Amino acid sequence: MLYVTHFILALVTTWVIEISILIVVFRFVFHDRNLPTGKIIFTGALCTALTLPYLWFVLPPYTDPVYYPLIGESFVVIVEAVILNRVLDIRMKQAVMCSLAMNSASYVLGFYLL
Repeated sequence: MLYVTHFILALVTTWVIEISILIVVFRFVFHDRNLPTGKIIFTGALCTALTLPYLWFVLPPYTDPVYYPLIGESFVVIVEAVILNRVLDIRMKQAVMCSLAMNSASYVLGFYLL
């Protein structure tokens, strides 16, 4: 499979996992029924669209493969937490929790699904 094709499959899979987690966290952990589902979906999609290409195309040539998961995932959690904080107007603590939940799930499930 071509690298770009594999990336697109990973992108769509990540969207499904992370957006689902984000909705569950808002509805069942934060008990927030006021935030529109469309805005949650848009923000989850935006987070992945802005960070996954960095992980796949920018970071690999500059990072030792041993440290790649630590550096890459740390970067993604931080950047996505800032996006969630700004776009959804939530506290940074909540944004970090969402980002950790989203990325932990997609990282683990990605091994099993892809």
